[in-house]
Amino acid sequence: MAASRNWRNPGKVIGRAMLGGFFIYNAVHHFQQTQMIAGYAKSKNLPLAKAAVIGTGVAMAAGGASLVTGIKPKWGSAALIGFLGSTAGLIHDFWNAQDPQQKTNDQINFAKNLALAGATLALAGVDEPWEASVPLLQPSAIEQAKRFKSKAKKFGRWMAA
Repeated sequence: MAASRNWRNPGKVIGRAMLGGFFIYNAVHHFQQTQMIAGYAKSKNLPLAKAAVIGTGVAMAAGGASLVTGIKPKWGSAALIGFLGSTAGLIHDFWNAQDPQQKTNDQINFAKNLALAGATLALAGVDEPWEASVPLLQPSAIEQAKRFKSKAKKFGRWMAA
């Protein structure tokens, strides 16, 4: 890939770095504050709370790094969407909150998780390899040609219909 193509759209690259960096930052927080976060998860009746906190930290770190580097971003997006979906329903269950302040906090975090999941899902739809990606584990030129051929066939059938 030519260097100019790598930065053809700097907004995409900066946006990826910001979104991925958000998840990496929060993964570090999960690891630094495991006991505190596990206590909160336990208060929400989450079984194996400490293991869940560590697991979600790993998902955020791996997913965030995947978005930043462009290495297997669909896998990274899947990890992040799994994390966001599960925590939205299990941890930010505002419908069960009795305290008005807790209910408001859970509503905000529930909505935030849905918005972040939407952004991550949108990125998952971007064809690989991504601009300005680390060139590891990317499809070979032959695989890219096969994908192009398959998409061209589908487009041809769609045009003929």
